[in-house]
Amino acid sequence: MVVLDMTIVNIALPTAQADLGISDADRQWVITAYTLAFGGLLLLGGRLGDVIGRKRTLLIGLIGFAGASALGGVAENFEMLISARALQGVFAALLAPAALSMLNVTFTEAKERARALGIYGAIAGGGAAIGLILGGALTQYVDWRWTLMVNVPIAIVAVVGASLFLHDRSSGDVRVRLDIPGAVLASTGLLAIVYGLSEAETDGWSSGIVLGSLALGLVLMAVFVAVERRTPHALLPLHLLRDRNRVGALAAVGLSQIGMFGVFLFLTYYLQGIQGFSPMKTGVAFLPMVVGMMTGSVGISARLLPRVGPRRLMIPGLTIAAASLAFLTQIEVGSSYWLHVFPGLIFLGLGMGMTFMPSMATATGGVRGTDAGVVSATLNTTQQVGGSIGIALLNTVAANATTRWITDNGGVDADQAQAAVHGFTTAMWVSVGAVIVAAVTAALLVRFRPAHEVTITEPTPEERAEAEVAAALLSGAEVPVAATMADASDDSPSGEAGTR
Repeated sequence: MVVLDMTIVNIALPTAQADLGISDADRQWVITAYTLAFGGLLLLGGRLGDVIGRKRTLLIGLIGFAGASALGGVAENFEMLISARALQGVFAALLAPAALSMLNVTFTEAKERARALGIYGAIAGGGAAIGLILGGALTQYVDWRWTLMVNVPIAIVAVVGASLFLHDRSSGDVRVRLDIPGAVLASTGLLAIVYGLSEAETDGWSSGIVLGSLALGLVLMAVFVAVERRTPHALLPLHLLRDRNRVGALAAVGLSQIGMFGVFLFLTYYLQGIQGFSPMKTGVAFLPMVVGMMTGSVGISARLLPRVGPRRLMIPGLTIAAASLAFLTQIEVGSSYWLHVFPGLIFLGLGMGMTFMPSMATATGGVRGTDAGVVSATLNTTQQVGGSIGIALLNTVAANATTRWITDNGGVDADQAQAAVHGFTTAMWVSVGAVIVAAVTAALLVRFRPAHEVTITEPTPEERAEAEVAAALLSGAEVPVAATMADASDDSPSGEAGTR
């Protein structure tokens, strides 16, 4: 439901924008309102799951998400639609970490966990595929409003299934207070940063409201860190961020989202506005990226992760993704989909699939059950906040680049289509840079194997004998010389047994 809702609304956005009279500067808020509320409250939602039970939290999230979707489906103006999207994000912040944390505490063995996360990624990819096709079909043949209201029947099925089949393994003895000050600081800080980035499109980077919003956001996030260091019931226990593998995986996910969200937003407008694709055809055009993502996640990462570790998958995956984004910056008004878009999409999906699955495993691994929810929420927060900041930043970069191109090429007489494509490709170069930084971060921080992945094997007879000798010596008991020599092999040098 969560992934479906992001892709299905992307396809419907041009039609919804025209129907409700939304400006180009404000259109990104249809996506950002959802991702920002989602990302800002995920930590609180994850902790709620640890405290009141993950199954209960999941059910509340499903029911609330369905209600907010129905409200968005009947929206009559921009403000009502944005409010509904924000409410969707609030309830998605409950259901997403509850689902992922239940998976993490259920599957603990390395190979089973890799397989489960691979299936989880495949389902997410399937949700993206269904969203692309269903969004195009509903927008073209029914009404764009049904791209939101379709969540209601899905939620009903999910609630029934969760009630019948899910068994909560939450820690019933956990009795902690929720960190409300931390939630308020994190949410308002992120909101201020994203708002400042989005307003830069219309007011300029040097305006007071932009600089003030960015400064306020950074100050609030600094205060959030200070509060989390001192509170005994931290919304985000900072000890979880002392693991360099986890930090590297989270950074890679957050930075790579800039590339993913930028492609969805700009290619949707490029295919429909410049190439003249219908909504349905646009949805089908994105399917190669989903196929590539599922191949990278299930076909490659899930099989290789237990053997090669996350780093050897993440770095090649991010490199492939950056190269694919660079390839997509070459599109022009008259470019061919099969020659200039299709190859970039399929390899972008492959690279991201190779990256996301090991990143999820690394970021959520090696924690106790009581922290499973907040770690899952931290991963989702990084993903959604990275997307929110990315969309606001890229939309601003694209709009400014388009305006400059028009000014430099004849003003009102300039080719508007060429100007728009110039803006899209300029913003995509920012995405390329973000993914390259993600690859460098993964290379510097992520080890070949996470520190918490320890293989436990049975000791050999020799090792067992040595352990018994050591235990006897530590206890002060007498150890016969024969005991120290019994495990020496016949072909050992004469002095080896005595040394051992």
